[in-house]
Amino acid sequence: MGKFRIGVLDLNNGAPNEGMRCIKYLVEEFFMRKELETDYEVFDVRRGDVLPRYDEFDAYISSGGPGSPLLEGTDWEKRFFSLIDDIIAHNKEHQEKIYFFGICHSFQLLVQHFGLAKITKRRSTSFGVMPTHQVVEDEPLFQGLENPFWVVDSRDYQVIQPNEDAFLSTGARILCLEKERPHVHLERAIMAIRFTPEIIGTQFHPEADAEGMHRHFQTEEKKKAVIESFGEGKLKSMLESLEDPDKIMLTESVIIPTFLETAFNHKMELV
Repeated sequence: MGKFRIGVLDLNNGAPNEGMRCIKYLVEEFFMRKELETDYEVFDVRRGDVLPRYDEFDAYISSGGPGSPLLEGTDWEKRFFSLIDDIIAHNKEHQEKIYFFGICHSFQLLVQHFGLAKITKRRSTSFGVMPTHQVVEDEPLFQGLENPFWVVDSRDYQVIQPNEDAFLSTGARILCLEKERPHVHLERAIMAIRFTPEIIGTQFHPEADAEGMHRHFQTEEKKKAVIESFGEGKLKSMLESLEDPDKIMLTESVIIPTFLETAFNHKMELV
């Protein structure tokens, strides 16, 4: 059996975060479950790491990150999009596919690269544990989740106003929309897209685990920040949601593990 390799793209620009810990845990847990030698590498994309040749890995997971997602034409953005384009070109020409999962900031970059929708700054930060609604019934990565299912959301920007022509020409599909807000007369943001059969992204954080989030928001600094911005009620409801096995725990156990399983099974079918 050939090796199965995973590339992890870190877009956090050195900022402390729980996301990378969660991604590494899910990757290592996958190798352990498969009884495979752990084989993954992390690339610090925004701080200048040279990115791998596209075919050095069988699957990629690209993280969220701080700051504006609006394109600035930086060198790291060019390297990131070059890798994406190489993966797409490879997948069009070869039977052995390369898989890619983009989270939050990475998702927003992919949306712009494919020209699929508009990205705008939100009136206020979307933050907490909340439902997201599936708009298709046959997305394999969401099998086993309810509709709606619960996610960790943390963003100052939103993906709205889909370009229907771009979706038709690329074959991309909208998978999820943000929670329904009947009292708010604003367009619901796009929360997940399958860009190609092998490339998918989510605006939310499917890697987030309940234990880490609970620990994160129990620190005095974070607790104070949440209460000042959103109130004590928001903090209480969020912590209660983290303890519910049918919410964040379920989402974390399904989406990225299924993505990795899909990529692994595809490679094994060709061996």
